[in-house]
Amino acid sequence: MRVGIIGGGTIARLFIEHIRRGDLGRAARVVAIAGRSERSRGKALAKAFRIPFVTDLKALLARRPDVVVEAASHEAVREYGEPLLGKGVALIVLSCGALCDDALRRKLERAAARSGALLSVPSGGIGGLDALKAACVAGVEAVTIAVTKPPAAWKGIAYVEKLGVDLDGLREPRVLFDGTAREGVPHFPANVNIAAALSLAGIGFDKTRLKVVADPALKHNTHYIEIKGRTGNISIKLENVPAPDNPKTAWLACYSALAALKAAKSPVRYGT
Repeated sequence: MRVGIIGGGTIARLFIEHIRRGDLGRAARVVAIAGRSERSRGKALAKAFRIPFVTDLKALLARRPDVVVEAASHEAVREYGEPLLGKGVALIVLSCGALCDDALRRKLERAAARSGALLSVPSGGIGGLDALKAACVAGVEAVTIAVTKPPAAWKGIAYVEKLGVDLDGLREPRVLFDGTAREGVPHFPANVNIAAALSLAGIGFDKTRLKVVADPALKHNTHYIEIKGRTGNISIKLENVPAPDNPKTAWLACYSALAALKAAKSPVRYGT
């Protein structure tokens, strides 16, 4: 399996390390790391592991990847998604909040359908999407998710800065957003992709409710999911350890991406 990676952060490094160790089989190898420009941090990562670094679609395709992992941004999904799928390259999208844009999502889905390439959105830092998809077949009335993280995880976000919240001075939980996933996901492009994954697997962005909370008492990123439907009610609580060098990302989300890559070429699936 020839793997391309868009991005040069925590997840990119994790992929490279596990692939180098042979955890995805002896034949798997990273053939390229893509970044926006020569100043992208992916260039240093590529140099450290002696992997070709590219800055555009043509150069990435020239490395002949079988599957590309997007671990960068919503912009990267918009730039690379449709062309890669159109060329028959499997795509694993981690910045799935970009798919809140219905037109973009339909483009990617059509490209995947035409070429037969896999379009995959991992569960990320949550679980239960298998149960949600099964319940939706029978009928689901309501899906809610509360994304609660320590205040540090919400720093540097334009939407939060406009609220004027003193994150360092919080002494009790503060709700930063409460509304539909459609409204909320774009405000937090690097923090609530899990709400997007939940919406995509379930009843959609307009019917899925999202609450975003900064809680100074938390050490772990903690998420609460409630599903109500004809098959019954489901309640899920997840306490995720933040990634070591990125408090905005759950460590589980990083490994969810790796598991999705491992499954991309597997003929065996356990669970739905």
